[in-house]
Amino acid sequence: MPAETSKKEAAPVSDQTAAATPAVRWGHERLTFELAVDAEGAPRVTRLGPPEGPAPTPGAALPPVEIRLLGEGSEWSGRRGVETTVGGRLRLRAHSRERDGDWHRLRIELHDAATGLTAELLLESPEGRSVVRSRVRVTNEGPAPLTLLDVPALCLGGLPSADDLDLWWADNDWLAEARWATQPLRERLPDLNFGLHARDGRNRVGYASRGSWSTDGHLAMGALTARGAGVGAGAGLDTRVRAGVRARSGAGVGAGPRAGLDAGAAWLWQLESATGWLWEVGERGTGTYLALHGPTDAEHQWREPLAPGASFTTVPVALAFSPAGLTGAIAELTAYRRALRRPHPDHRTLPIIFNDYMNTLMGDPTTERLLPLVDAAGAVGAEYFVIDAGWYDDDADGWWDTVGAWQPAASRFPGERGIHQVLDRIRERGMVPGLWLEPEVVGVRSPLAALLPDEAFFQRDGIRVREHGRYHLDLRHPAAVRHLDETVDRLVTDWDVGYLKLDYNISVPPGTDRGRREAPGAGLLGHTRAYQRWLESVLDRHPGLVIENCASGGMRMDGAMLRITQLQSTSDQRDHLRYPPIAAAAPTVAPPEQCAVWAYAQPEFSDRVNDFVLANALLGRVHLSGHLDRMDEAGLDRVRQALDVYREIRAEVAEGTPNWPLGLPGWDDPWLALGLRTADSTLVTVWRRGGAETGTVPVPEYAGRQARVTVLFPRTPNGAAPEARWDAEPGRLTVTLPEQPGAVLLRISPN
Repeated sequence: MPAETSKKEAAPVSDQTAAATPAVRWGHERLTFELAVDAEGAPRVTRLGPPEGPAPTPGAALPPVEIRLLGEGSEWSGRRGVETTVGGRLRLRAHSRERDGDWHRLRIELHDAATGLTAELLLESPEGRSVVRSRVRVTNEGPAPLTLLDVPALCLGGLPSADDLDLWWADNDWLAEARWATQPLRERLPDLNFGLHARDGRNRVGYASRGSWSTDGHLAMGALTARGAGVGAGAGLDTRVRAGVRARSGAGVGAGPRAGLDAGAAWLWQLESATGWLWEVGERGTGTYLALHGPTDAEHQWREPLAPGASFTTVPVALAFSPAGLTGAIAELTAYRRALRRPHPDHRTLPIIFNDYMNTLMGDPTTERLLPLVDAAGAVGAEYFVIDAGWYDDDADGWWDTVGAWQPAASRFPGERGIHQVLDRIRERGMVPGLWLEPEVVGVRSPLAALLPDEAFFQRDGIRVREHGRYHLDLRHPAAVRHLDETVDRLVTDWDVGYLKLDYNISVPPGTDRGRREAPGAGLLGHTRAYQRWLESVLDRHPGLVIENCASGGMRMDGAMLRITQLQSTSDQRDHLRYPPIAAAAPTVAPPEQCAVWAYAQPEFSDRVNDFVLANALLGRVHLSGHLDRMDEAGLDRVRQALDVYREIRAEVAEGTPNWPLGLPGWDDPWLALGLRTADSTLVTVWRRGGAETGTVPVPEYAGRQARVTVLFPRTPNGAAPEARWDAEPGRLTVTLPEQPGAVLLRISPN
């Protein structure tokens, strides 16, 4: 938007900054950042992206930091989080660069003389990657208290016109996670003839979280791509995609290269917040702007008072760039996620996990039911065995509202050894035992609810927050931390448990006010940060422990949690026919080796259906389940075959780069495909849930080259076998799956 020279007149300040010599230039061979200062001393970001990327649009630059302050507000009313009064007054005070191993860092210090507020913008980027991580630290250096209402972690103007961009977002619901959709940005931002009105619009496109499930409704991600660029060369996604409705006539439709503005330029972002977040895209001048926020006053009831000398730091966000469409940007973000996360051997070894819950014991474990499952899981080659929910349930009225003490139920595990009889059997069968916990909640009927003080729980107006039969712990209180430390240390140290599945089955909007002492959104952010510190402390004490992040499946599937925990539950979906689009899209959210995908083989399923079920997980993390204890030997052999294949390829899964030969999956697509590019080949899982028995799958990286196609799984199909033929000139597989549902895992290797 043109900056104002008065309350009524507007002048295009970005036109001045575009011609100015950058005051700050920073980056590396894959990333460039430039900050210019206009004639009035106002800093503006004039470039952020790959050096060869599109030139910024004139007349659209933004300040490096925007701040909405109580008593100050903005210079242009509406739903937009930019054009703030304080942001327009910030002036460059200092900057510094540093290098820490593979990470480049830039600190930019800005100051507002009117309030004494100082903002430090911290940009970080790993060497060799077109990704930037951003956060802002705000400090009150003035004499009077101030109240923050909104501080975006990253603002970027100067992107191409809305006419030239497609918008991407991902709907994310219980049992239906990671459903990507796209639409021309111009359809969301109608042309208002800004030239006639001499002002920018007041509207924007925005997606935000609600409550303490950070990804309930939408993933904390989004993207812009050049019109027609889609998911990169070879994408099969039809150009008529609207709001997630994919207009397909069969696998391989539109398989040719998808040229777009600047050869498929893409901007992909994630907000690393396990609580409130907002991203917005709007028009500014003749271009487009992007703003990435943590919690805000308007969306999340977040406010942060700053006494003189006090500071606040935003949640981090990351922005990836690629000239190769959305697939290229996801590749950049995948590498960034691997570089950022806490190191752990699980990310390299990818052990096979059996969990007793899904379509099996369903939260009703006993010694009698578990021992045969343990024997069967060990016999097929599982390496971890997780006892899921219910192991603590000793209440005739059910366990849901009694959880919190995390002691084994004597009625479920009778005898002198109790639950240790099962844990011992797990170890005897060569597996590591694991347990399910829901650490942040205490049931309203739990004795613990009366033992802990009110201050250890979420409160609103002095009343404990109650949701779905539970109270919510506040991990900022030492009694809550002490309770969880004692629980985990008992399970890990005394019981020798090596895996914890940490679930989270309630959402509490907007948070806690700690007896009216803070805004609810600020309380929720404070608890979430304390919870993450607690997770880090657990892993510091128990470095070999594996932690799975779960929230009714994927309701808290965000970059903040995945930076710390080793695995992410992708869904609670029990229907094997509806799981493929979730499994195929999961690597957009996390590296494949962190995506826990259920593979619930069953004795009543045919061999073909069990092959389909097992194939769902082979390019992620195998979460085996099902009544293996009731299977005949032939059925167990098929499970062993799948796990043998997984052991052969898991080192490649740990380093592979995901791609989608048929485009990102639609919920009802009959054919789907997920690929992983490895050092010397490509792995592809192809699913058929309907449609013709033969489809084409583009593999453009091998176009014009002779290649060898190997069926990795199923190796011994029972019935009509899958077939795959390579056509070198177009770089295309012709895949036949004679029966439905059908699935096949292929390896394509150049000759």
